[in-house]
Amino acid sequence: MESECEMMREENHSHSNNNNGGCCVFSDDELKDVSGVKRVGGDCVEVTCGCTSHRYGDAVGRLRVFSNGCLQISCECTPGCNEDNMTPSAFERHSGRETARKWKNNIWVIVNGEKVPLFKTVLLKYYNKVSKAASNTVRGCHRDEFIRCTECNKQRRFRLRTKEECRLHHDALADSNWKCSDHPYDKIKCENEEERASRRVYRGCTRSPTCKGCTTCVCFGCNICRFSDCSCQTCTDFTWNAKAE
Repeated sequence: MESECEMMREENHSHSNNNNGGCCVFSDDELKDVSGVKRVGGDCVEVTCGCTSHRYGDAVGRLRVFSNGCLQISCECTPGCNEDNMTPSAFERHSGRETARKWKNNIWVIVNGEKVPLFKTVLLKYYNKVSKAASNTVRGCHRDEFIRCTECNKQRRFRLRTKEECRLHHDALADSNWKCSDHPYDKIKCENEEERASRRVYRGCTRSPTCKGCTTCVCFGCNICRFSDCSCQTCTDFTWNAKAE
């Protein structure tokens, strides 16, 4: 099954071909000082990127930026590394970066011979547009959820504000052996205290912080929390129904 980014890329490519051959993702002037630039058709550009770990040093990769906002990274940290089509967050974790969840700051590209964080470059302009649109569409629809550790039986919070966060929760929920050390956000051990019951009731509903479930904070499936590259029945059904509409 094609990944969601690949499907979006094909859709954009077909659309661009119907518009006098399409247009470049970025102008030559925008990318003139960026190292390792390679244009892949009219809807994608590829550049050299990396992420630095204080323990392991630099992990270098190739960042592909699509005009639909999709970002993919192929890792080149070692000659035998086969990690491809990773999200920026996955690449950040793969690099061994000690402080995760800040990939816009931690992943860099080389501009004028210097390492520059992604957020300071033009490379995120399409991603930011798509993220803003998605945020405006689903704000308040996904409340925080909890997953219980199979070793210590403590509940750990998952925030579901972005598609990336929803995917992390989705994959963790599917793991029958999920434990505290697998938590994607913070380095949590079973010895860490569980959130107090009085704190757990705050779930992120925009209508009421102590809401137990309403149409504002409970989502039954959308493009943010369902994934076309996932083979589970929930995602498969959603993708099939979305295509049929």
